Amino acid sequence: MHLPNWVLMSVLMIADGFILNGPSGPLVAPLGSSVVLPCYVDKPLPVKDLKVEWRRTDSETLVHLYQDGESRAEVQQQDYHDRAHFFTDQIQHGNFSLCLDSLTAEDEGNYTCKVYSQQDSGETVVQIKDVERLLVSGSSRSISASVGEDVTLNCSVDSHITPEHIEEVSWKKTDEDVEILVLLYQNNKTLLDSSDEQYRDRVEFFTDEIPKGNFSLRLKNVRTEDTGVYMCQVFAGRLSAYTTVVLERLDSTATKRVRTVGFIHVFLPNIMMFVAFVLWGVTEGFLYETIFCCALFILRPLMVIHVAPYLKMSGW
Repeated sequence: MHLPNWVLMSVLMIADGFILNGPSGPLVAPLGSSVVLPCYVDKPLPVKDLKVEWRRTDSETLVHLYQDGESRAEVQQQDYHDRAHFFTDQIQHGNFSLCLDSLTAEDEGNYTCKVYSQQDSGETVVQIKDVERLLVSGSSRSISASVGEDVTLNCSVDSHITPEHIEEVSWKKTDEDVEILVLLYQNNKTLLDSSDEQYRDRVEFFTDEIPKGNFSLRLKNVRTEDTGVYMCQVFAGRLSAYTTVVLERLDSTATKRVRTVGFIHVFLPNIMMFVAFVLWGVTEGFLYETIFCCALFILRPLMVIHVAPYLKMSGW
């Protein structure tokens, strides 16, 4: 019967005189963090002729090796250089655990710890699973603004990803299969000169918010031609993710004032008539007529509120 990996990990493997211990279940850690893969014995082993080998079980890739009294970093696979290391001072106490830094999604999988001590040997399996992916979120609704105003396009990176692990953030306008670079953040710097000419000196990040993973874009002095779809794309290690924000048709200040005056003309008379009929009902005592008239004058503005989004979509 084939046993699943998580069962194998919970088993203590006995090999010719010493017991090699591993974790009781899979290891879960955030992207970019460090994780310790446990592998240890209950009592110290002789350091002479001791060999500890960590490998990926899916590919036999050598993650790290301890041999001849020292860590042999020069023989480990390139992807693990400067990322995988032993607790060297603990090996003499029987602790052969491996620390893996800057965790990536590709690090998910099974790892085998093999220990050779003179004539004895043993191994255990450790699984890393569910490394958190790169998550980028923006605004769920379209953004609108008046010509000449400033507008904020939202883009946030999952809080588990620290800024030093973010290699690049780019804002692009992606209308009609044409990408226009709006602003670029790369190697912990905002590259203002990278912006397309039509956006230069009009876009910026909220610098104080970047350490929190907030890469929202401020677009200043909005123009009519700024309408369209904007994409915020984030690169961290071998991962990338993006979100999009839609900047809707922009209203001029004059159009906005006309619309405001129009709504006032609809609401104000109806509200005044509603109040007048309430007072009339109180003083004259015509209950049913008052209720009917009040309902009529309160339903009119409510109907306008209901149809307002459709009027906006139609360009009113």
